Amino acid sequence: MKAFHNKDGKPVLMRMVSGIKENKDYLGEIDGLIGDGDHGMNMNKGFSLFQQRFEKETFDLSEGLRELGMILLNEIGGSMGPIYGTVFMAMADEADGKDEITVSDLYQMLDQAKKELEELVGARTGDKTLMDTLTPAVAALEKAGQEGADMQTALVQMKKAAESGRDSTKDMIAKFGRASRLGERSRGVLDAGAVSGYKTVSPSAAP
Repeated sequence: MKAFHNKDGKPVLMRMVSGIKENKDYLGEIDGLIGDGDHGMNMNKGFSLFQQRFEKETFDLSEGLRELGMILLNEIGGSMGPIYGTVFMAMADEADGKDEITVSDLYQMLDQAKKELEELVGARTGDKTLMDTLTPAVAALEKAGQEGADMQTALVQMKKAAESGRDSTKDMIAKFGRASRLGERSRGVLDAGAVSGYKTVSPSAAP
């Protein structure tokens, strides 16, 4: 399969919702080690609101991403809401008007999300944030598109790259958020945002 239809995006969004809900406690535990511990709660609240409002509705991928992004941006506190709201709304804008989403299209969607997130928070790879998961995932999709990989292969490669990026945060010193106050003591723990980024990618990348 070289592409998937935009109109078939609802199951993808619902797998993302399930992935976050199933891991809310885990995300909270990780965040609590070097942060304020509310990451899992806030993620779960936002994704659950989306599910409650739209699980019985018909929507395509771009519509679903935009609605999810707006809920996170406007109704969820902490840093998580604006960050993920920006990511999903940027992806929605790139997907608008497309009947089919190719590997290259998906790369453009995530790349635009990465660019807007960089502008919003200023974080880069190596700062122990979501960017450490997102950046390698984007790079993997770009490479897959250039090599003419089919969608399933590209998604598997993206998932592996995101996993490696997530794991890399364990040895980093936090540069952003509450964890940045800990300096060297923030090393040895995965970043909660990097983990939730991977948990979002994983179910949506399921073959």
